[in-house]
Amino acid sequence: MKVKKQKRHRRAVRFFTACFGFREPFKVLCDGTFVYHLLANRITPADTALANTLGATVKIFTTRCVLAELQSLGESYSESFNAACNLITARCDHDKRRSVVACITEVIGENNSEHFFVATQDAELRKKMQEIPGVPVIYALRNSLFLERPSGLQHQFAKAAEEERSHMTKLEYKMLKKKKKVAIEEAADA
Repeated sequence: MKVKKQKRHRRAVRFFTACFGFREPFKVLCDGTFVYHLLANRITPADTALANTLGATVKIFTTRCVLAELQSLGESYSESFNAACNLITARCDHDKRRSVVACITEVIGENNSEHFFVATQDAELRKKMQEIPGVPVIYALRNSLFLERPSGLQHQFAKAAEEERSHMTKLEYKMLKKKKKVAIEEAADA
C-alpha cells in the first residue's frame, strides 16, 4: 500500500510541477485544523512528514487569520497555536479578521500565483480549493498524510493551456510569413 501511495503522490506532484510551474522548495499553506491534527496524532516534525509526502523540501506557511482563530479557540488549542506561531506567516491583505476559508481563498487567489499547496482538514475548504486550477490539497487521515489527486477541472485547465500554447499567435504567424517571403526572394536571386 505504501508504495502505491508514494507513486500516486509522485504522479500528482509531477503534474503540478509540469502544468502549473511548482518548484522546490514547495510552499505549504496550513490552516488550524491541519496543525491541530498533526499535533493530536503526533505527526512531528511536520516539515519532515510533508517533505516525505511531496518528495521534496518544503516551507510551511500559515496566515494571521488562522493564528487569530486558533487563539480564540481557547486553552485546549494552545499547543496548536504555539506550533502555528513558529510557522512562516503568509501575508493576507485584509484589515479585519476573516474566516479561515475566506482568508486562504484570498491568499490563493484565482490562479495560485504563489504556488501554494493547501494543507487542511476542512472539507469545505478542500472542495473549494479543488475548483481553483493549480491548487494541490494535502489532508491527513489518522497518522498519515495524503495529497489529493488533481481534479477533472484541473486536468481540463492544464489541457486547455497546453492547447493554447501549441498554436501560433498572430505575431508569430506574421514573422513566419515574412521569413518565408525573404527565403523565396533569396532563392529566386540565386
